[in-house]
Parts: sequence; C-alpha cells; structure tokens
Amino acid sequence: MGKQDFTRPVLIVLYGFPGSGKTFFARQFCEDMKIAHIYDDKIRNELFEKPKYDRQENEIVKNIMNYMTEEFLNTGVSVVYDANATRISQRKALRDLSIKFKAEPVLIWLQIDIESAFIRVVKRDKRKADDKYASSMDRTTFDSIVQNMQNPHYNENYVVLSGKHTYTTQKQMTMKKLFDMGLVLPSNSSSSAKPELVNRIPNAQAGRVNNYRRNIFIR
Repeated sequence: MGKQDFTRPVLIVLYGFPGSGKTFFARQFCEDMKIAHIYDDKIRNELFEKPKYDRQENEIVKNIMNYMTEEFLNTGVSVVYDANATRISQRKALRDLSIKFKAEPVLIWLQIDIESAFIRVVKRDKRKADDKYASSMDRTTFDSIVQNMQNPHYNENYVVLSGKHTYTTQKQMTMKKLFDMGLVLPSNSSSSAKPELVNRIPNAQAGRVNNYRRNIFIR
C-alpha cells in the first residue's frame, strides 16, 4: 500500500517530556505518510563526533533544521519537525515559518507521567531505532528540561496523544485531527513520492562541525 498524502503541505511539531515517545511516533508516522522526517538528534550526530548539547551547538542544529524545513515546504513537501518545541516562542517561530510557506502547522503533544518518562530515558538502548541518536540524561538534566517546558495554550492548534498508547491508536487520533482540518482525504488518492535523500546541509564554521557537506537521509 502506498503512503497517504496530504491535501496541502503540513508542518508537524512535537512537544512532550523527554521519553514521552516523540521520535517513536514521528518515525512510524513518516513511514505511513508522504512527509519528511527532520530529526534533530540525527543531524547533531552527523555533524558532531561528540555532541556537547551546548548553546552554540544547539543553534547550529536549529538553523540546519529550519533551513531543511524551509526547503521542503517550499517545494510542497510536508515535514515532521522532530525536536522538542518546549517553549512558546519556539512554537510561534515554527508557526510563522509554516505560514510563510503556505503550510498548515499542527502540534502533537505526547503526554505521559514524569516518572514513566524518566524510566524510559534511563533505559534508552542505542541498538533500537528510536534510541540510536538520543542522548543519555541524568535526573538533574531531565528535571531541568521538564521545569522549563511551557505547555501549549488553548489557542495553539494541537492534538493530545498518550505516550503510553500504541502507535496504531496514536495514528488514529492524529488522522482524525488532520481529517477534521481538511488536511487528509478519507482514502489514499495520490501517488506522488517524497524525496528520500537531501544534501542541503550548509557549511558550518562553529564547534566541531565538518567543513564539508554531509548527506542526510530523511525517513
């Protein structure tokens, strides 16, 4: 069965505790839909031999993600922006970016209790597809991230998913939201394909970035 398409470009943004299942959902959703998966931790590991997760490195990764998102949306390809949009200002910037390229922004809020989320973080296994690029995290770092998160406001267009539900249930909820917004059709009616390979990483001059262009595979 072919991948389902959207009626117009969509920018899906993710929000939730570390360990809530954002990449778990994003990876599988991108396998089912005609949508590019732009994943911050994968890009970070492609660029930096030993990621530091400091401010300078974060800025480089964000700029590359935004650049790739703009390139895809500009050609009518939908995007899952797989980075935790923890701040209201981050989400507003991404909404503005989507509007600039005539795409529809949709926020996916993965909800799970804090202790379950932390246990998942501690048990991350690099041999698993969804944990391969994820960073290890101690309790202090985890709590700091959680304490600085800003939950979506009522005026943000979002759908709430349980981080403990199966992907099938999560997809059903997401597709209902997208259908209600007129962003998907009830049946698969398009045969166009999305790009499988992009080579759009600009040269970066800061940190331990390789000063040559790297191929990034988008799932």
